[in-house]
Amino acid sequence: MKKDVLLYTQNRELSWLKFNQRVLEEARDPAVPLLERMKFVAIFTSNLDEFFMIRVGSLYDMAVTDPKSVDSRSGMTPTEQLNAIYSAVAPLYKERDKTYFEIKKQLSPYGVCGLDYKELEQSEKKFVKKYFKEQILPVLSPQIVDSNHPFPHLLNKKIYVTVTLKPQNRLKQGGKGNKQDNLLGIVPVPDYISDIVYLPGHDIRYIRVEKVILEFLDMIFSKYTLSDRNYICVTRNADVHPDDEAFEVNEDFRNRMKKTLHKRRKMAVVRLETAEKLSPENEKYFCDRFKIKKEQIFRTKVPMKLSYIFTIAGNLPDAMKRSLTDQPFLPQTSRHVLDGNVMIYVKKKDLLLYYPYESMDPFLSLIKEAAYDANVLTIKITIYRLAKKARLVEYLCAAAENGKEVTVLIELRARFDEQNNIYWSERLEEAGCRVIYGFEGYKVHSKICLITYRTRSDIRYITQIGTGNYNEKTAAMYTDLSLISSNQEIGEDAATFFKNMAIGNLEGEYRHLLVSPVSLKKSILSMMDEEIKKGDHGRIIMKMNSLTDIDFIRKVCEASQAGVKIDLQVRGICCILPGVDGYTDHLRVTSIVGRYLEHSRIFSFGTGSDQKVYIGSADMMTRNTEKRVEVACPIFDPDIKKQINHYLNVMLNDNVKIRELKSDGIYVKKEQGGRQIHAQEIFMHEAMNVERIVKDSERPSLFQMLLKLIKK
Repeated sequence: MKKDVLLYTQNRELSWLKFNQRVLEEARDPAVPLLERMKFVAIFTSNLDEFFMIRVGSLYDMAVTDPKSVDSRSGMTPTEQLNAIYSAVAPLYKERDKTYFEIKKQLSPYGVCGLDYKELEQSEKKFVKKYFKEQILPVLSPQIVDSNHPFPHLLNKKIYVTVTLKPQNRLKQGGKGNKQDNLLGIVPVPDYISDIVYLPGHDIRYIRVEKVILEFLDMIFSKYTLSDRNYICVTRNADVHPDDEAFEVNEDFRNRMKKTLHKRRKMAVVRLETAEKLSPENEKYFCDRFKIKKEQIFRTKVPMKLSYIFTIAGNLPDAMKRSLTDQPFLPQTSRHVLDGNVMIYVKKKDLLLYYPYESMDPFLSLIKEAAYDANVLTIKITIYRLAKKARLVEYLCAAAENGKEVTVLIELRARFDEQNNIYWSERLEEAGCRVIYGFEGYKVHSKICLITYRTRSDIRYITQIGTGNYNEKTAAMYTDLSLISSNQEIGEDAATFFKNMAIGNLEGEYRHLLVSPVSLKKSILSMMDEEIKKGDHGRIIMKMNSLTDIDFIRKVCEASQAGVKIDLQVRGICCILPGVDGYTDHLRVTSIVGRYLEHSRIFSFGTGSDQKVYIGSADMMTRNTEKRVEVACPIFDPDIKKQINHYLNVMLNDNVKIRELKSDGIYVKKEQGGRQIHAQEIFMHEAMNVERIVKDSERPSLFQMLLKLIKK
């Protein structure tokens, strides 16, 4: 490891925690509607859950299997990283708790109230007690822990009510009381009852179900004296690598994944959350039981599960929604295919869709049209994540049933979507689709679809390549680009790609597509070298979710030292530090966290007629560039290239949601000078503006007008 790298890099995990802190900052922004702010608290919480399950879990394993390994970006061992994480997370809990209660207080005048039992009115207490007796108590499975009742296995992220029990009637021997040790009582909070109990009335008043159980523990453990009432939640390591497991060579991969998911339920505890401070006895007991340190115990005053916030937002009366939530926005149909057949349009000109500002419907319509088009021969697609209800699957199944050859490469190892993908793979097979699973040791993360059709004279292709999943739900929440092209050379590359996937060839060669693990990183670095040769005339703009790849980081430093102007817009993890004298002087790193999750990946090199622009599925992370099958595609259509440049220009000039990374690792909000430029708001406005059919050269865009006003 070159030590000078440590001068301009930072630890991956600590960088991620800073990203999640930016999410929490959105919850504190007074310009954001109150329930949207509460949603950001919920997102922060679920993000942190996954961070502990995956990243902390991975370090946990590494601390045992490779304790002397050193992180190339920070020089820290696994144990040092874990200790740094625990120290950094503790203040985030306090910050999150404070933010939650501030928002909760501001919601109260609107009649949206999450309550403790003691805050209920007398009539509400009667209602809750009756509800407990009739709806909750009959389905509870309480137990005590003693020599005859062993400590149960606590499931990952499931809430358990706990209590210390002291027997009221002690056995007598020889006329003396036989002192017994206190017992632990545990009550799992059932998954099949609602997380919250709504109280009668017009307002949205509710109480968490674990608080109801906590209140009526006396009814459950009536023969004991109760103390230390609490509820807890364990987070388990979920970083399971199915390729590392000792499976039979010929075992079906789908069965292998089912076993992997079962194993995940029993992995080591990496975090314990408690609602109340533990007594010294219980703290020691849980540390011994779960084999954890005190630093891994976090007290949370906020509910351990906050998904109900999204349900509440959906149940608000319309008048209240206008005050407490974002103004509704529906993804718009692309102006290019408002009334027409998508296949007919794309055969003449490339089409770019920008989710969620534009709808995913044109792509779905394309697949539906292909399913019923007599000239279509095959449809091939890679799938990483799908919605629970997926029209895409319906259309693919219809195509197979109509005699088309449909090949679906589905990645069963898409983390936390494994079970969903297993279900869809079985459904697709039943309909007659050919389902394949990819490679040992390499996840297929690419987003590519190929339609092959026959004309009177030859075989032609329509290729779709995107930056995001074919998930109809997230397409309305994540910003992604989706290119649909009839370029024959790109289609030929796509056909070669699917042939290579089917025969297990990772070493394929392509004319235009960049495909990891072989050519993507090599090609990106080569295009950066071209800009380095230009010196201070060079220009690099890249947008991605995360940046950790050490080879890429070194190349960025080299480009900056050569005077190349570099803009990296990185939403999440960023392991390079800008503005470090002599290393990254010409590098600017920004991040946008807003209403929509920034998810698109764009790579731009050079300016003017020499500019090369690619979109793709890969972040600049070693896992993407070396351990996954990813695809990036060049943009040849000059109008689409202009479109993407517009998107980049708007985002880089944002002064509302953008934060800039400084050389000390701190993100700073950009100072607003004059008019506000809010990129996501501008894109929504442009998508809804029907008059945008007029060419940009004839009428300036909203962004162009704002930029002129600011310059004035």
